[in-house]
Amino acid sequence: MFFDPLLYGFVFLGMFSPGPNVIMLTASGARFGFRASVPHLLGVVLGVGVIGAVTALGVGALVLANPVLGLVLQMLAAAWILWMAWSYYRATRSPAGLVDDAGTPMTLWQAVLFQWINAKVWAVAFAASAGYGAGMAPSWEAVRLATAFSGVNLGVCLFWTSAGALLTTLLHSPRRWQVFMRIMALLLAVSALMVFL
Repeated sequence: MFFDPLLYGFVFLGMFSPGPNVIMLTASGARFGFRASVPHLLGVVLGVGVIGAVTALGVGALVLANPVLGLVLQMLAAAWILWMAWSYYRATRSPAGLVDDAGTPMTLWQAVLFQWINAKVWAVAFAASAGYGAGMAPSWEAVRLATAFSGVNLGVCLFWTSAGALLTTLLHSPRRWQVFMRIMALLLAVSALMVFL
């Protein structure tokens, strides 16, 4: 069956739970606003769909079969996540409520490429490919998983980016802003450690 409610439920739980994408989109929404974060959001949606597709085509099996490649991907993911966490930790806000740091939101292509080293997305995609296959030809399985991952993740990304943008009204003081961004930085840093689990 092309539309499997169990597959969509599994993907939803895997993508909605906190991980690098959720934390970065929430922080981006709070830091730059919803509109400025849309390219980042769309890049995540597109990139996650591509990962879903390639696991159905067997590329995921290649990564699993090559431990060195898997370790390199894990190290790249952890380094990128820690770099993002550091930029969140340093983000400040002036007493007038303006963001003082010179950071910019992630671009569409940066977000797409980040998915290739995002261990959480790979883990969910591997599990979905292995556990919820419909016995179709690989190309149709790829379309099926890409549709499930991108479709579900669009709603997830819209929710978390909007939540971040709404938080801005609660973070009007520089101190609250700093506390929020440091919490997001710490959560992101912890997710870097989870890459190796």
